[in-house]
Amino acid sequence: MKKILIVDDEPNIVMTLEYAFKKKNFQVFIARDGSEALEIIKTEIPDVILLDVMMPKVDGYKTIEHIKKNKLLKETKVVFLSAKSKTSDIQKGLELGADKYFTKPFSIRKIVLEVNELIN
Repeated sequence: MKKILIVDDEPNIVMTLEYAFKKKNFQVFIARDGSEALEIIKTEIPDVILLDVMMPKVDGYKTIEHIKKNKLLKETKVVFLSAKSKTSDIQKGLELGADKYFTKPFSIRKIVLEVNELIN
């Protein structure tokens, strides 16, 4: 079973993504900010991490820096989902190592398709 970690502080987004990925037989882990995400990846190695940029405590940019330093996560795909839509924000996310960057609002169906493409 594929594992996905959804990291976002917006409950509606988390619930919608969780439902969509569980329907596709993913094991879903939830974190409401970067620090929770970093705790989860100490014990779980997700195939994909969906990561918001603007979150309390540890933002998405800092979180991906930690993820990319972890040798156990080198196969893990990281996808940013963010309201930050300026070209410079997207470029920063990709330069930090994200595999994809989607701006909010986004299509859940498109996210599921893209994630499946990334890991297959």
